Amino acid sequence: MTLLKKELATQIPLIRDDIKALINENGDRQISNVTVAQAYSGLRGIKAFVCDTSSVDPDKGLIIRGIPLLDITHILPEEVLFLLLAGRLPNKNEVKDLQREFSAHLEVPDYVWKVLSEFPDNAHPMTLFNTGIMAMQGTSVFRKKYDEGVPKAEYWEAILEDGIRLLAKLPALGAGIYRMRFNKGARIDPDPEQDWAGNFVHMTGISDDSGDFHKLMQLYFMLHCDHEGGNVSAFAAHTVASALSDPYYAVSAGLNGLAGPLHGLANQECLKFVLNIRDEFRGAPSIDELRQYCWNRLERGRVIPGYGHAVLRCPDPRFAAFIDFGKKHIHDDEVFDIVTGLFHVVPDVLKEQGKAKNPWPNVDAASGSLLYYYGLQEYNFYTVLFSISRTMGMISQMVWERALGIPITRPKSVTTDWIKQTV
Repeated sequence: MTLLKKELATQIPLIRDDIKALINENGDRQISNVTVAQAYSGLRGIKAFVCDTSSVDPDKGLIIRGIPLLDITHILPEEVLFLLLAGRLPNKNEVKDLQREFSAHLEVPDYVWKVLSEFPDNAHPMTLFNTGIMAMQGTSVFRKKYDEGVPKAEYWEAILEDGIRLLAKLPALGAGIYRMRFNKGARIDPDPEQDWAGNFVHMTGISDDSGDFHKLMQLYFMLHCDHEGGNVSAFAAHTVASALSDPYYAVSAGLNGLAGPLHGLANQECLKFVLNIRDEFRGAPSIDELRQYCWNRLERGRVIPGYGHAVLRCPDPRFAAFIDFGKKHIHDDEVFDIVTGLFHVVPDVLKEQGKAKNPWPNVDAASGSLLYYYGLQEYNFYTVLFSISRTMGMISQMVWERALGIPITRPKSVTTDWIKQTV
């Protein structure tokens, strides 16, 4: 039994009892009202289910297990996974134990690569990535144990085991797809001595003599790990997992949502926007030129990619973490200079225009420029990186949902006629 599993086995009975008492004492208390407008607007703002792994404060941004994101940008992805699951940061032995568990499950089965090799050359990397996950579904521990009649109280253990095995393979799956899809040569075998992010960098084959690309990927995978439970990818994974579909099915469902341009695919659109500016001005424009460029774009009825967020009413702390990294490690780079220039210009332009509720940048406004600088320039691959990271949050939520016996998600829908008659 891993140290992480031992920690959860200690916590789960206590938290089960705590939640049971909460429901018994306060189960009839109302925590949300629903308006007609909300019913027609993507359920925006409706408090309808629980996610304890993280929360998003409109004025503070992402908070992971009670810790503001900017307080923990120095930790490894493995540490943030432990934090999401256990509610506390791990000690050195617990980190090493989790890394050993990852190292035992690094290899992606050969049949997955055979399946992916049949795709056309123009297939989107997310299509390949999701197919690779689905191709491994037959290895699910949860599926096997469920068929054998495992007690409900032990569902979480199989979900955790599936989650660790899947997460261990995602850097290899992602890096292998990168090399296959963009003609980078033969796949590179994983190195069991590397950490999670280091293995991804190693398997891409991208040069990293300074080690800064490794540091960036540690930060990238850490920052994208979770964003409470109501975003499209997390909620899709939650809904599918609530039917007791195994993590391969549920993660795949979530990542299909992440692949949408209003969600995870937005990162590639942001970099395209920045590169278009660079090409039009043949370099980084002045602040005045950039301001006029943004005004011209808005007057044509187009948005500024990377600015605005469904929940946040402040600069995304993930954006701030990437900008801080860039200022420390990147110098005299036109693409990054445009990103920082936009930050000085766009919020004031959007405020003056008066249409944006939130004029501040989100994480997508900065992430692509850093990846581009370090040589990962194929921007339609970027959502795969988002997916590798966000799977940590999905798995963490699934483990706790099965541990607490959360039932199948089945909200009641009503018709427009019913609403008219009711109101």
